[in-house]
Amino acid sequence: MDHTPAVRRPVSRRRLLTGAAGVAAAGTFAGALAAPLPASAARDGHGLRIVDRNENGGRLQYYRFATDAIGWDPAVNVLLPDGYHTSGKRYPVLYLLHGGAGDFRQFHMHDNIINLTAGREIIIVMPDAATGWYCNPVSSNTGPRNWETFHMAQLLPWIDANFRTFAEYNGRAVAGFSMGGFGALKYTAKYYGHFCSVSSHSGPASLRRDFGTVVHWANVSSAAVELGGGTVYGAPLWDEARVTADNPMQRLESYRHKRIFLAAGTSPDPWNWLDIANETQVLAGQREFRAALGRAGIPHEWRELPGGHFFRHDIFVQDLNGMLGRLRRAG
Repeated sequence: MDHTPAVRRPVSRRRLLTGAAGVAAAGTFAGALAAPLPASAARDGHGLRIVDRNENGGRLQYYRFATDAIGWDPAVNVLLPDGYHTSGKRYPVLYLLHGGAGDFRQFHMHDNIINLTAGREIIIVMPDAATGWYCNPVSSNTGPRNWETFHMAQLLPWIDANFRTFAEYNGRAVAGFSMGGFGALKYTAKYYGHFCSVSSHSGPASLRRDFGTVVHWANVSSAAVELGGGTVYGAPLWDEARVTADNPMQRLESYRHKRIFLAAGTSPDPWNWLDIANETQVLAGQREFRAALGRAGIPHEWRELPGGHFFRHDIFVQDLNGMLGRLRRAG
């Protein structure tokens, strides 16, 4: 759930050079035994063809890809830990997912991610997702927009093939803000063996509450910004099987034995109706989800903080400490 995003112009984005830039089988240990690859060796594969890159030898690496899954060329920033180029170590990975109206640059340009993660032995992967709700949509009038395919079937194995990661369950975490917080919860449930830790910062956790408010918002925002009138879940009738598959409230057992972290604001800006609408729904949905996890005996961490719908840097640092405590240690 996010502020209404500006209309994207895919053509102007196709060769955007931004920021200092940049499985084998997902869930297997094979990648962890492969010969180490320097970041500069990044290459095509897994349905992705690199069309632009910036590998400047620093922490932040940038790549833009051509892929059949998306009708324009999406990008990713990969933030490496200090000393990556000389350590020879393998590292756990955090997939950090942006909200609607954002893109792969969000956490770098607006949220100080380089400084927030300084000294931490973890790789941070921050991909494009447009306003696609981390889904393969029911319909699109603007060409393919299969974000779930791009992230899970293509990008994740590409990262494991091109960086020194632990290509295994205990080597990956996923977190996100707003729409990205929903994406993190969704990917964790649908791809059970991929992530041992999931974090949702002001992300909705209940799709069907209040007559499906979140589903309607996903449909409306994706239709207006991303899909040219198409929808993520179908309208006026939903694809009920897709909603059920993506709804954290209906996938509770998929969160068992994982680290779960949830955060939401309790006092949206009273003069900002979007802030009220977003965080009020997020807070109610997270409370519903937390109660269900509690009844199921599934441990979880949570924070309720003053304020509305924004990414809280101090809470992310707390969350990162918890992730690193759960993930396999670099080495």
